[in-house]
Amino acid sequence: MVKLSSSLEDYIEAIYILVQQGGEARLTDVADFLNVSQPSVSRAIGTLKDAGLVVHESYGQISLSPKGKTQAKKVLGRHMLFKRFLTDTLGVDEATAEKDACRMEHVVSGETIEKLHAYLESEKKKEV
Repeated sequence: MVKLSSSLEDYIEAIYILVQQGGEARLTDVADFLNVSQPSVSRAIGTLKDAGLVVHESYGQISLSPKGKTQAKKVLGRHMLFKRFLTDTLGVDEATAEKDACRMEHVVSGETIEKLHAYLESEKKKEV
C-alpha cells in the first residue's frame, strides 16, 4: 500500500465517492466536492496517476485503479468508523462528526482503528 499524505487520501476518497454516487468523476467534480481549485486537483491527480492509483486521460473522467480503489475503501472505512463512533457513541452532531472524522481518519494508527472497530462491534452486540 502506498503511503499518501492526508490531502491525497482525501482526493482518492472523493473520487471513490463521486464514482459511487454518479458513475463518473471529472476534475471539476472533484474540485467542487473538496472545495479546492481545479489546478490543485490537477496536480494531485498527476501525483496519484504516477503512484498508479488513478487512471486519467486529459480532460476525461478520473477513475481509480484497482490499487487506488482498495486504498480509497480503506480511507472511507476509517472515516465512517470515526463518524459512527462520534455520532452514535459520543452524541456529536452530524456536521461536527463529519469534519472531525475527516481529520481523524488520517492520523490514527491501525491498532487504534482495529480496537475502535472491535469496541463498536461489541457495543452493537449488546444492543441486540
